[in-house]
Amino acid sequence: MIDNPRMTPLTYPWLYATVRPRFASDTALEAALPQPRTPAQLRQLGDDRYLAAMTRRVFHAGVRHEMVDARWPAFEEVFGGFAPEAMAALGPDDLARQMQDARLIRDRAKLQTVARNARFILDVRQEQGGSFGAFIAGWPGEDIVGLWAVLARRGARLGGRSAAGFLRLVGKDTFLLTSDVVARLVAAGVVARAPGGLRDLAAVQQAFNALQQASGRPLCQLSAMLAWSINPVSTQPAP
Repeated sequence: MIDNPRMTPLTYPWLYATVRPRFASDTALEAALPQPRTPAQLRQLGDDRYLAAMTRRVFHAGVRHEMVDARWPAFEEVFGGFAPEAMAALGPDDLARQMQDARLIRDRAKLQTVARNARFILDVRQEQGGSFGAFIAGWPGEDIVGLWAVLARRGARLGGRSAAGFLRLVGKDTFLLTSDVVARLVAAGVVARAPGGLRDLAAVQQAFNALQQASGRPLCQLSAMLAWSINPVSTQPAP
């Protein structure tokens, strides 16, 4: 059953008081909330894992995630673990072989993103003088929509929800703009509709920053709590 999202000022005390009764205990609530990786953990994650996560997110878009996940071991094998240096060198002959491999999801446009995103990762490494993981780890959470914009502009097929989806896969703290999160933001008057422009995204970021300052919680946990304030936890995975 979906709650009626009445116009309510978006404060953390209100949010907690709305979500907490849906759990048996404080411990149950905390166990249900997502946990981001620490900056140190993000730096330690190999750049091959960032490219793999980009690719996985690209293939998730528009299809059932379970189908992609079931085939993922084959992707890891075919792409040799997604080392960016090797993947950046992929050419037409490699793509032709991939398009003949029945173990993969044979979407030409999506397969082509592997080489493009590998080059993106290598470019960032050269510019920053460090790993792509260090670049991701160092980006401030109070401007996470700015990181979304970089991924959309410079990456391949990482626009829209895919930027946040990729960050969630690697464990970078981010919020997600699911339909339930957007419904709460609209009900609170933060935005009038699903955010589509820079002004709307700035307003959303500001709202999340205020919640984070009041609660000390990661963005991903606040995102989940906003969603659960609309829909019962029993019907919604943690966004």
